[in-house]
Amino acid sequence: MRERYATTNGIRLFTVEDGEDSGGPLVLLLHGFPELAYSWRHQLGPLAAAGYHAAAVDLPGYGRSDKPDVAYDIEWVNACLAGMIPELGHDRAVVVGHDWGGLLVWTFARRYPELTAGVIGVNTPDLPRPPMPPVQLMRQVFDPPVYIVQLQDRGVAEWVLSWGRGARDFLELMFRSEVTRRADAFPDEVIDVYVQAFSPVGAFTPPIEYYRNLDRNWELTADLADVRIEVPCLMISAADDPVLSPAMSIGMEERVPNLRRVVIDDCGHWTQQERPAETTAAMLDYLSTVEAW
Repeated sequence: MRERYATTNGIRLFTVEDGEDSGGPLVLLLHGFPELAYSWRHQLGPLAAAGYHAAAVDLPGYGRSDKPDVAYDIEWVNACLAGMIPELGHDRAVVVGHDWGGLLVWTFARRYPELTAGVIGVNTPDLPRPPMPPVQLMRQVFDPPVYIVQLQDRGVAEWVLSWGRGARDFLELMFRSEVTRRADAFPDEVIDVYVQAFSPVGAFTPPIEYYRNLDRNWELTADLADVRIEVPCLMISAADDPVLSPAMSIGMEERVPNLRRVVIDDCGHWTQQERPAETTAAMLDYLSTVEAW
């Protein structure tokens, strides 16, 4: 594996790569919250061994990537990711996203169809456009408020995440809680990698800003509401994910007609880390159907 910085949209993104361009698509791997490019460590080697150029990115504002003082809305983040594809020597990519990365890839495919060879959503389905800005909707529906609403107040969430042992307490809670089916996937040495990335003062703010831009994203993507994704796509769901359940993907075919589905059993929210072999196998089976160029 190789580490490098790629310059795109005026910032540097930290990237871990494996494999070379052999005429197949670039496989661009996007993590969720609170994760890193490291979350795809189990997939990079097998993808490279199968002949693909695979690149996992610390999303803008995460880990070793730059953290500019900007609005981390979906249009700006995806513009950064679009610049990654030529920077890595390709014309198109299969974009793969888990959790927040999953929210990004479905919009990416609609905004940049000329750059998109395929889409793999891991846990995060392509959801229909809600009737009103999502945070406003959540404020009306949930009492007490869900965590996404609680993250909206700047400074408060950052202060809460500094309680106790700070980042370590929060990250152990995230990776070893009820959303995780296989906590043995997160031994101390794995947690340590995430703790190192999120412990510096201010490290949580850019990732939380993704959530604080949800209503802005709703406005920015209004023109994409009726755009169908025509390239081949794969939806990987985890049977035991209480956050993004397989049932949430029902109806995707209306917007993503060329869709394959895989449900991984005995798996919680952190699919590519909890069930790496099964996740990789599903990805490779799908990628074998994507036309090379």
